[in-house]
Amino acid sequence: MSPHEVLEFAKKNDAKQLDLRFTDIPSLQHHVSYPISELDESSFEEGFGMDGSSIRGWAAIHESDMLLIPDPNTAFMDPFAEIPTLVMYGDVKDPITKQRYERDPRWIAQKAELYLKNSGVADAAYFGAEAEFFIFDNVSFDQNQHCGFYFIDAEEGRWNSGRRENNLGYRPRYKEGYFPVPPTDHYQDLRSEMVQTMIKCGIHIECHHHEVATGGQCEIDQRFDKLVKSADNMMLYKYIIRNVANQYGKTVTFMPKPLFQDNGSGMHCHQSLWKDGKPLFGGDGYAGLSQMALHYIGGLLKHARALSAIIAPTTNSYKRLVPGYEAPVNLAYSRRNRSAACRIPMYSASPKAKRVEFRPPDPAANPYLAFAAMLMAGMDGVINKIHPGEPLDKDIYDLSPEEMKSVPSMPGSLDEALHCLEEDHGFLMRGDVFTEELIETYIEYKRKNEAEAVRLRPHPYEFALYYDI
Repeated sequence: MSPHEVLEFAKKNDAKQLDLRFTDIPSLQHHVSYPISELDESSFEEGFGMDGSSIRGWAAIHESDMLLIPDPNTAFMDPFAEIPTLVMYGDVKDPITKQRYERDPRWIAQKAELYLKNSGVADAAYFGAEAEFFIFDNVSFDQNQHCGFYFIDAEEGRWNSGRRENNLGYRPRYKEGYFPVPPTDHYQDLRSEMVQTMIKCGIHIECHHHEVATGGQCEIDQRFDKLVKSADNMMLYKYIIRNVANQYGKTVTFMPKPLFQDNGSGMHCHQSLWKDGKPLFGGDGYAGLSQMALHYIGGLLKHARALSAIIAPTTNSYKRLVPGYEAPVNLAYSRRNRSAACRIPMYSASPKAKRVEFRPPDPAANPYLAFAAMLMAGMDGVINKIHPGEPLDKDIYDLSPEEMKSVPSMPGSLDEALHCLEEDHGFLMRGDVFTEELIETYIEYKRKNEAEAVRLRPHPYEFALYYDI
């Protein structure tokens, strides 16, 4: 929409409030609201003032004033607000220079799209992200000087010992939750309501289903879209899922690995490049791919260890990225094989359907940063013609130790991933998409507030292992 059309849209829907949203570096969405009378056409140029110093990883207190500029292309009516509320995503600017703020994740994603267009290689990058999640009834947790615990209560869990009724009939077994019909799939209606709400808000949904794990693991698949739009949609996707679940007394987590010895939640990302409305990844190479697509895979695999700090950005991510739970630990590519980091779906021979599915990302990732970083890695492969090596068309977990030595693997911890990003981030800085300052800030934040914070605290299992040693 144009600014004028947004105002007409607000009037048509009797909007009483304006809600502006933006995303911090660790991927938490924030918002600030105004009476709708505060919005006029000049607002789309002048913006609204905000304090950036209280946002994680953002400005210092002495440079905290910022502007939030509404993006008219993102307007929708909030489906959960009792008072009719117009929502838009905002772009962050410096009030003095009027320049975009370099730590705004959405700006980084927008710069990645600009870099792609300026390269001449392609003019559109399409991303289709499949974010999995768990639906729990209740979760409790705490950590202090003398106590640390968590407890999950799930209607669908094989344990559900925290519930008053303890009927364990029709509960998916561990690692056996894929596609069961109700009543084993407890959340068909809840997911359907999530989907209908997403459609109402303009998201194109392709399907939804129960996932492999017990305890209410689900997946709702969005149709692919251009990079920034797809990232916007992912933030809206999470907002809708959490709020629908909350209305029914449930709680949703996008934590990659909340349950021990069951499958974790991934965010497999389907990617393709297009130019002048034509797909560039279809060809007569391996699995029907073009040479460009293979080089794109080469870039993803070459930089995957550095990418891991952005696409699998939590200490918990590396409890998902372990062998035996359908997680892509090893860096290889293959058609159909879901144990490879890069998979080429074979559902259709159409050039328009040819894409690369990169499987290591998880839904804890900031979609703006993750999609931008993956595009930059793939583009490095295209520009420098990086060969991806030979495909691996067998189950990676059945390889002999000798064969495994030749297959590189993802990092084993967030600490290791951050070190990999320190060593390999030049590809992210091309076209000033990521800045050195942003990468340093990201690594420092993650290392101090997450990796070291977890490392310093006793783990409950350490008591089982060592208390009587």
